Amino acid sequence: MVPNPNQMETSLPPPHPLPPKESLVQRYKFVWRLLLISNLALGAYMFAKARKKDTGTHDNRAAAKVSSAPIVTTTTPIPEEPVLSPPITEPVKVREPIPEDQQRELLKWILEEKRKVKPKDLQEKKRIDEEKAILKQFIRAESIPSL
Repeated sequence: MVPNPNQMETSLPPPHPLPPKESLVQRYKFVWRLLLISNLALGAYMFAKARKKDTGTHDNRAAAKVSSAPIVTTTTPIPEEPVLSPPITEPVKVREPIPEDQQRELLKWILEEKRKVKPKDLQEKKRIDEEKAILKQFIRAESIPSL
């Protein structure tokens, strides 16, 4: 018996359907979790380090321990009688006056620095503006007053 071509087609099993493709998130779930946990740990570490830096290295418990410990001195006691000799003072050194052109350059530099300052509030802005106005008056003046 010769097989009928129509029967051959029906007797073959149907082809296997392709399995649904997994998304990248599902395929690499372990990697995503590892990245998320490591990022959270790094963020917590950076936050804790910045907070520790803000509080400084001064620890209240360490300060209490230091202050409660007795202080031992090995210096000689101070006599109760005042010393009769006058205190030794160094003479005040008189310095040369700064030339006027250098004073103007210095005032210009101070003015430039004042312009770079970012005021925090309205009062600070007014104070900086007043200082800049005074500096401008000194720069424009014919002679700079000596201090």
